Amino acid sequence: MGLLPILGAAAAVLVCFSAGPLSAEEPLVHRTDLTAADRAKVVEVLRPPTEFDRPERFEPMQGGAGTSTRRPGRDAYSQSNANLTFEEEQTFKVGNGLFKKFWASSPSSTQASDGLGPLFNARSCQGCHLKDGRGRPPRPGDEAVSLFLRLSVPPQTEEQRRMLAAGEILKVPEPTYGGQFQTFAVPGLQAEGRFDIEHEHIEVPMNGGDTAILQKPVYRIRDLGYGEMHPDTMISPRVAPPMIGLGLLQAIHPGDLEELADPQDLDGNGISGRISHVLDPETGELTLGRFGWKASKPTIRAQSAAAFSGDIGLSTPEFPDNYGDCTAAQTACRALPHGEQARLGATESPDPVMDLVTFYSENLAVPMRRDVDDPDVLRGKQIFHEAGCASCHQPKYVTSRDAENPAHRFQLIWPYTDLLLHDMGEGLADGRPVGDADGREWRTPPLWGIGLTRTVNDHTRFLHDGRARNLLEAVLWHGGEATQARDSVIALSPGDRQSLISFLESL
Repeated sequence: MGLLPILGAAAAVLVCFSAGPLSAEEPLVHRTDLTAADRAKVVEVLRPPTEFDRPERFEPMQGGAGTSTRRPGRDAYSQSNANLTFEEEQTFKVGNGLFKKFWASSPSSTQASDGLGPLFNARSCQGCHLKDGRGRPPRPGDEAVSLFLRLSVPPQTEEQRRMLAAGEILKVPEPTYGGQFQTFAVPGLQAEGRFDIEHEHIEVPMNGGDTAILQKPVYRIRDLGYGEMHPDTMISPRVAPPMIGLGLLQAIHPGDLEELADPQDLDGNGISGRISHVLDPETGELTLGRFGWKASKPTIRAQSAAAFSGDIGLSTPEFPDNYGDCTAAQTACRALPHGEQARLGATESPDPVMDLVTFYSENLAVPMRRDVDDPDVLRGKQIFHEAGCASCHQPKYVTSRDAENPAHRFQLIWPYTDLLLHDMGEGLADGRPVGDADGREWRTPPLWGIGLTRTVNDHTRFLHDGRARNLLEAVLWHGGEATQARDSVIALSPGDRQSLISFLESL
């Protein structure tokens, strides 16, 4: 049968090279899933480009054999991986229904759909991940749904300090309002409050006479429903990230990320990415964090269960509290009925709800790239590499042969991320530590699919809080370890800056 029918089109890249044996100094020494022959092929296909007059082989297939080749439109982020089986397609569709499902407050005649809140930020997963895509700050006159505020306080007791040091908790919730500020509540209950966003303007002069005007958001909480917050409360805004390619990110071998990490900057390039270590709620063991803006979740299931609890107020086997983020101080909230039905199983979202939502989230396809052979795009790609952007936005990987789902195994993918924590400077700092991530650090977000944000979500708001109104502004907000790359972009001619944007828009 051969390798190509089994592994898909992207695997063709891996079987057409002939490379010699690797020395101990060569890459991929941490890959425990590869034979010597595999390792040689993978090393060859992952070599950085040295010429930019044409695309690399299979570069349009960003998501490997699972890449969606459909004409991009409003549903570009909502396609299933192209290499799923017929049975998996059915599971994906059922999971999609649960992802879109609107949950109701308890008690409800639709007992399989109640349990909302009592405090919440959205009534469905889709409510934050708009069309499976990127959230945004609220427009004037709108309520904030796909942007919310995380809350925490410095440790108050020795026990809290011990738990933080051991990784048993990642942060200490605000005593009254919990870990997330909920702006909605079920009927009869007061929401936690509202917040406003004001902006400070920052001018950034660029080569060629252009000046960018950045908007720095300032958040002001008002109308608190449960008394004053702790005076040392740390607040961090979040927009929901796109859902595409998550299963493939999960399938990147840990050894690849360990090899990219350089916490002491031993190579002297000014980039010191760090791995986020977190507890896996399923195993109780310390493992590598990959998901969330601070890389605070180890798996898609863990991320999904945390969102069910914090965003919608639904209990799951991982988070069995039926009151979500309602704290003990919010007695009116915890006195309301919950949605757990004994005949349906433990928790408000009993098995197999999480299995189905997780499978759906793991198998949303990455769209095929566009215009990869356009000279302007190729020039932008060269600038991307020469400016040092690829130092953190690592272009490509070959996923693990041991990935749980065969559709994710041994795929050449192009996510443009190292999934590591980086100091992004004071401009982007939220001052709020989460686990291993300090108040200036963020996980490198993947870039694949970013050029279709306007097509899918009808906006171009980027970064963790949506402050950047376009891709150039997103670049100009970079600081810390990315200062040199940002300054290189500022120094470009206007034409070369546009070529860089054209490249990003092709992803």
